[in-house]
Amino acid sequence: MDLIDNYISYIRSVRHYSVRTQEIYGGVLRRFVLECDIRSDEELKASLTRDVIRGYMVTLLGDGVAAKVKTVDLHLSVLSGFCRYLVKEKVIVANPVRTVKRPKDARRNPVFYRSDEMIGYFRRTQADVSPENALLVTGDDKVSLDLWRRRRDRLVISILYGAGLRRSELIGLNVGSADFSRGTLTVLGKGNKMREIPLVDALSEEILLYLQTTARILGSGMTADSPLLVTEKGSRLYPMAVERIVKAQLGEAGVSARKFPHALRHTLATELLGDGADISSIKELLGHSSLAATQVYTHTSIEKLKESYLTAHPRAKRGG
Repeated sequence: MDLIDNYISYIRSVRHYSVRTQEIYGGVLRRFVLECDIRSDEELKASLTRDVIRGYMVTLLGDGVAAKVKTVDLHLSVLSGFCRYLVKEKVIVANPVRTVKRPKDARRNPVFYRSDEMIGYFRRTQADVSPENALLVTGDDKVSLDLWRRRRDRLVISILYGAGLRRSELIGLNVGSADFSRGTLTVLGKGNKMREIPLVDALSEEILLYLQTTARILGSGMTADSPLLVTEKGSRLYPMAVERIVKAQLGEAGVSARKFPHALRHTLATELLGDGADISSIKELLGHSSLAATQVYTHTSIEKLKESYLTAHPRAKRGG
């Protein structure tokens, strides 16, 4: 259908959404068309009503798929974006999805790790990134590879947590992304938007030592356009490798919550907000397009406060 094809073209060429996101959006819209038995653009326009969308939501909830609420939330978000586009193009007059109440637990609080868990992790792995340890990486022998791999894996955690990056942003970093003279990390985020993130001295040193040891492992230097995080063969690190690294590293450290890359980003945002950082500054750091996306961490901080109160406050411990 032309309306859907035009929308996918719009999010590709104007919004610069990734290929994977385009596929997901297209799949959601095609499923909506199929479930509602829509056969033309005119029927599609007529079906974009509150009642039809609510009926579609009920169908999804009763579909027997895993994570039903999350699935419904995704479909409603895609449909809402599609309707906003149609309003912008003057195809419809209003976005009907705005009047549809979402399932109560569709917006779950972000998973984050406790401060003591992260402090413990970095203390336990400090030897892996020390200058003395770097001297032991002399080539591509088995011992050197193991030492280098542990250094790289710790750097993955350090950047995800220290800079609050998305997994795709981490993978997309090049050697030239780090400006050590200015103390900044340049990141290409969603929609091809560039942002600069401050590099603390400890992270700068960790990156520099990693680059030195990587050159010995690969047997050659790295240019500014070379990928920053690489495999043993020098290829750019890939998504599943990052997932495995995060699970292994945090698993060894005894981190209790579910272990995945995005939780480290959540953890940084939650800690910054809890320490009094301005929410607008956190928005810029994370590369959010709107403040609404950042405001979820205000609720998370309140939950942390409740937890601290219930475990530490004398009256709470005595039952009030």
